[in-house]
Amino acid sequence: MTTLHRKALENSAQPKPLLRQIKHYNALLSRLVTPLLLPLVIFILWWCAANLHWMPSQILPSPQQTFHSAWQLLQADLLWHVGLSLERLLLGMISGVLAGLVIGMALGRIHWLDKLVSPIFYALALIPTLAWLPILMMWLGIENSLKVFLIFKASLIPIVIHCHSAVRDIPPSLQEMAQVLQLSPYQRFRKLLLPAILPAFMTGLRLAVAASWTTLIAVELLASSDGIGYLMVNSRQLFQLDVVFVCIAAIALIGVLLDALFYRLEQKVVYWPPAALSIWHNKSARTVWSDYALKLIVPLLLLVLWRVGSHLYWFDAQLLPAPEQVLHCLWQELTEGSLLHALHHSLYRAVVGFLVGGVLGIAAGLWLGLNQQLEPFVAPSLNVLRLIAIFAWIPLITAWFGLGDQAKLVFVSLATFFPFYIATWRGVQGLSQQLFDVTAILQLNYWQRLIYLVLPSISPAVFAGLRIALLYAWMASFGVEYLMGSGIGVGTYMMSAQQHFEMDKVIAATVLVAILGAFLAWTGTKLEIYASSWRNHQS
Repeated sequence: MTTLHRKALENSAQPKPLLRQIKHYNALLSRLVTPLLLPLVIFILWWCAANLHWMPSQILPSPQQTFHSAWQLLQADLLWHVGLSLERLLLGMISGVLAGLVIGMALGRIHWLDKLVSPIFYALALIPTLAWLPILMMWLGIENSLKVFLIFKASLIPIVIHCHSAVRDIPPSLQEMAQVLQLSPYQRFRKLLLPAILPAFMTGLRLAVAASWTTLIAVELLASSDGIGYLMVNSRQLFQLDVVFVCIAAIALIGVLLDALFYRLEQKVVYWPPAALSIWHNKSARTVWSDYALKLIVPLLLLVLWRVGSHLYWFDAQLLPAPEQVLHCLWQELTEGSLLHALHHSLYRAVVGFLVGGVLGIAAGLWLGLNQQLEPFVAPSLNVLRLIAIFAWIPLITAWFGLGDQAKLVFVSLATFFPFYIATWRGVQGLSQQLFDVTAILQLNYWQRLIYLVLPSISPAVFAGLRIALLYAWMASFGVEYLMGSGIGVGTYMMSAQQHFEMDKVIAATVLVAILGAFLAWTGTKLEIYASSWRNHQS
């Protein structure tokens, strides 16, 4: 064979540039089209259900009617309402992120300040943002100051928590190296502190955006005369569900864009590889009495200031009653049973919704994780639904399920579904392929593989999701009572007391909510530690 023939055969065996381009474009088209298949199926079912009159138009408006309403709203005031909501979001987030960055770094760097402030800060952080709503409505009214302050609080907490832990956990070896190299304070900040906290800060920033957007929608649904949340609740009251659909689509689009924006920002800013895991250093194995004293100083000072201010009439007694009055009210309401009765109903909804959402979330996560060929079809749609502010579903749920316990249980189940689903799905995705190869060698069937391999391996991830879902269930249980003004529960109790200017009852109920939130957080942490303990005994 001649050299010329040999080269011709080699060239014919190599893929031609045109074929490579066709394969590239086919793969790109598949990635773009596959996530749209499930929304297309849902759209076809929606069109059939509305146009073939499977459901009344008052319950399910047609796609044509919804698109027509969207076009009319775009020409009218939709962008104005969205602009007002985004303005409030921006004002609250900028102040919350800046304050959270300063507080988190200060708590992480200054040991005595950490001991002094962290206990009271984390205790207040356990109170869900919406639990402050009745008190703040009395103090700030229902104008922009209320909304901006709640967004400030919602964005402050995740930033402080992540920056605090990042600064606190900087390895001592790096601190010693900075001292040996005699770095100036600016160099130490730029070369040591900033790279250490930036990954955690960006994670906290994405969580702050989600929490702030959800809080804004909730407060606009309840106490506002403009904004996208107000437009939704006003349309629900007029039974214009086509407008509600348009608002949900707008909220979903904004949520997706915000998440994508901050994800891209995180990828752009945090460009170095993550640090390897190391043994966490415990500064002290035991807690001395001075630590207990430092933890009690700020709460005692606040209590003394509250008591003195009430005695000297620094505060209006109708807006901030004396602490002994609040404690007396709490004891009286508990002994008489009215607050316990409300608490029973709220806890019942939280527990039932938690169980239903947990079962469905774990099942969905396992189904997608173990059937990876379905992931491109289903996961993008579920991710979009996850990014919709949870309280944006309230007008639609009330239209379909009414205002009774059934609607409240649906909402709590929806709120707890996503933490379980995300935790389970990511847990299955993180499993090593070698483990599945071992099960194939051992010829384990599907259920044996699930019971002996998958469930034990993902249990730490699932219980991490459980800890978040517990707090979500509690928040959603009494939060939904604010927005569905019927039935019995702690939220209904607080709103009724606020409307009658009974601030002692409002604050007493808030204290009880905080105690239960702390208990649920402690329970979730203990369960997560228990679920992960087996890993610590591996050889």
